[in-house]
Amino acid sequence: MTQLSDLYHIESYIDTFALGHYARVLAARDQQNGQTVAFKVMRPEHIGTDGDARWEFRAFGNEVEILQAMQASPHVVNLRDCGYVSTIAEAPADGEIASYGTDIASFTGSMTTFAQRGWRPYITMDYLPRSENLFYLMKPTQPGSRRRLPTEEGITLALQFANVLAMAHSKNIAYLDHKLEHVYWDGVKLQVIDFNSSKQLHSDTNNRQEYIKDLHNMCVGILYPIFTGMSPQKTALRPLAGGLDVVNQRYMDITELDFLMEPSLSPALQDFLNRGAAQQIETTIDFTRQLQKVAAQLGRDFPDTYTSPASRQARDNMHKGLRKLRQGGKLLRESRDLFREALVLEGITEDIEDELRRLVKAVNDMLNERVIP
Repeated sequence: MTQLSDLYHIESYIDTFALGHYARVLAARDQQNGQTVAFKVMRPEHIGTDGDARWEFRAFGNEVEILQAMQASPHVVNLRDCGYVSTIAEAPADGEIASYGTDIASFTGSMTTFAQRGWRPYITMDYLPRSENLFYLMKPTQPGSRRRLPTEEGITLALQFANVLAMAHSKNIAYLDHKLEHVYWDGVKLQVIDFNSSKQLHSDTNNRQEYIKDLHNMCVGILYPIFTGMSPQKTALRPLAGGLDVVNQRYMDITELDFLMEPSLSPALQDFLNRGAAQQIETTIDFTRQLQKVAAQLGRDFPDTYTSPASRQARDNMHKGLRKLRQGGKLLRESRDLFREALVLEGITEDIEDELRRLVKAVNDMLNERVIP
């Protein structure tokens, strides 16, 4: 049997800012190509004592099947490998490994065998940097403060997420597990992770209500926080629990959204999100059409909407300005890192150390007050 270390060098945890119920996620170096991947492995406490594959175990089969079905989407994280590891250590540094690559049928067909052996399932996916995770980005370091995405970017993200759900629903899949921890955003492109709590529905039944719930959960669990910086539960942003029962009930009591904390948000966008919260948006086609009407008021062009030339020009300037702000933020972080590297040099004088610390603090203050999360 192959040794884990032959295929992967396991590195540090990358999920500490938002721990999941099913698994731990670590950075790992793929020994075949030297690339860094996200290595997701079932938590050892979910190993069954009776040899049965518990639902947390089978959730890995559910996830890889959905990732395979959604592989054509540019907004869904890529599956690279799946299999089982023998070690029961939470961070598996050694032991044996059974790798199936992207042979999903063989992976799912072997679940009972490996559950009886006490092995744990794992999957590896593209590594996504923490600096693009929206929960990590939007949670400010200062108490009482909050961040939100600019409306221009938020609308782009929403339209891309609608495309993800449109593909999922066409394949009888409901994503459902909408929370910021699962959303990565670089200002241009959305990436969605974590499909282990999503539902594969029967194609011969009426799935309409599940799809309405999916749109509801997106409006409440993703779009409301990115446009307001607030949790839909009217609290500060915090990691949300997982598990099938939790996912099904997480937002069902929220049928109206409060925008008192963000009154500057477009009234048309507020109305749109409240229709989603009230489960009055039934399909991804309806969602996209209604959002396009809102976006037209903010300078966007679509075939069935009207945008004035002045609004179009204003939106173009705003789009370019936001892009420059993102470039500026990247340069600020690079400058801070240079100051930090200088601070650890041996033999520097006290005067230059004090000046470097002042600069690091000043840059951090600028980043904490930034316009874009």
